[in-house]
Amino acid sequence: MKLYFHPLSGHAHRARLFLSLIDADAEIIEVDMRAGEHKAPAFLALNPFGQIPVLDDDGVIITDSNAILVYLAKKSADRTWLPEDAAGAAAVQRWLSVAAGEIAYGPCAARLVTVFGAKFDANEVIARAHAILKLIDAQLARRQWIAADHPTIADVALYSYIARAPEGNVDRYAYRHVSAWLARVEALPGFFPFQKTPIGIPEGGN
Repeated sequence: MKLYFHPLSGHAHRARLFLSLIDADAEIIEVDMRAGEHKAPAFLALNPFGQIPVLDDDGVIITDSNAILVYLAKKSADRTWLPEDAAGAAAVQRWLSVAAGEIAYGPCAARLVTVFGAKFDANEVIARAHAILKLIDAQLARRQWIAADHPTIADVALYSYIARAPEGNVDRYAYRHVSAWLARVEALPGFFPFQKTPIGIPEGGN
């Protein structure tokens, strides 16, 4: 199994984190995005969208970070990461959609501005980030994990960009239930940290 990865990509970190949480044996191949390797013909043959991460499981190619989480959860002997029952699976899917939607257009986009120089309206994406963090904080006031009474791939999908939201000048430290949840994720056996940058709000807030 191979994972095509970049250490500053939250999407790639989701996949790398989950591989570590389930103790899967995988070769990690770092893609030099600055040099444009993700747009080179060899990489585009794996993923025509030119995006990371990509999982190559002995010739089975899975693209999209959330699709990779689903694939790995289905292959894992531990079925708790993606519940089999209809309601449980739907609860996880709901939050995978949030990861691909509100998280991508909120804390992820805000971080893209500062770390990668993306041309988004910083005030707009920071406001979006606070809107989804407020909602998630309220959800976590009533439960330990976002989609079930145990960790699932929904927690993995949300973790990376929320953890590094301060790098996009999103002050997440006032959301105490989010902070407690992040600590719970980081305490999981096999946790793999997301590489930090010195950009944005200092750790702990202003």
